[in-house]
Amino acid sequence: MREFDYQRAADVAGAVALLGADPDGRYLGGGTNLVDLMKAGVERPGRLVDIRELPLDRVEPTPEGGLLIGATVTNADLAAHPEVRRRYPALAHALLAGASGQLRNMATVGGNLLQRTRCGYFTDATGPCNKRVPGSGCPALEGEHHNHAILGASEHCVAVHPSDMAVPLTAFDAVVRFETADGPGELPLAEFYLPVGDTPQHETALPAGALITGVVLPPAPVAARSRYRKVRERASYAFAVGSLAAALDVRDGVVHEARLAFGAVASRPWRARAAEDVLTGAPATPETYAAAADAELAAARPLPHNGYKVTLMRNLVVAVLTELAEEAAR
Repeated sequence: MREFDYQRAADVAGAVALLGADPDGRYLGGGTNLVDLMKAGVERPGRLVDIRELPLDRVEPTPEGGLLIGATVTNADLAAHPEVRRRYPALAHALLAGASGQLRNMATVGGNLLQRTRCGYFTDATGPCNKRVPGSGCPALEGEHHNHAILGASEHCVAVHPSDMAVPLTAFDAVVRFETADGPGELPLAEFYLPVGDTPQHETALPAGALITGVVLPPAPVAARSRYRKVRERASYAFAVGSLAAALDVRDGVVHEARLAFGAVASRPWRARAAEDVLTGAPATPETYAAAADAELAAARPLPHNGYKVTLMRNLVVAVLTELAEEAAR
């Protein structure tokens, strides 16, 4: 790890000013991803601006009836928050599935949203990777790619976004708030992550030097009956090979509203809007759930060794929606 400057921010404006003075700097929250990448030589910031003591560590109700989640709230605290567990249970499930207890105690909401891909070619600083060195190539196309993207990828990058937390946030239309030298701003999470296209090194639409200050969850009654299901290669701490955040409102045997987002299948959390369209107004049956999954997965373009994800996600949609509908009927 090369030398770097370290400074602790006293307030939000000060943090933004400190990073603005060093374009190669980074904000430091829990450090559970950034520090690892620094050790590997992938990230090489000249300055770290520590934001852990900023007053951004609360979960508060919004006037509209949603929740405002501060950027430095830890994953552990957010998962345990009674309003999150009551009103957005899929988010609590995702956080608890996301890492070990030790990491959840350190990792922050803002850092979780900004974590980099866990593709082995990206983290190997000795080899090519378009996300790390634009124009150098994507070895995963011909190499190891069993856990890579089946949706929304390109010939320039087939890595998947690793966050569990971001999947239910996507399903529930979360909005990211941030601060820049020019003042505050916000981005719907649906616009926060950029399509991979031919510039995979550009991952988010955040302005340069922007500090995430919080995430707003709008009121969503359907989210009270929601679930996050994660499939991984081992039961202990591991990244998903496929995951689903789902919420379902069934009335008189008909789907009144549905929210679905896929994880670990694309470069960003994947809102399954085609599946939602099929579900809305249709009978709440396994056949409908399968048809909805097929509509979303029709766009899948798997690589030679990750086609299993299509079947996995189809089965996951049917299983989780069936469970939610049965739970509602009890």
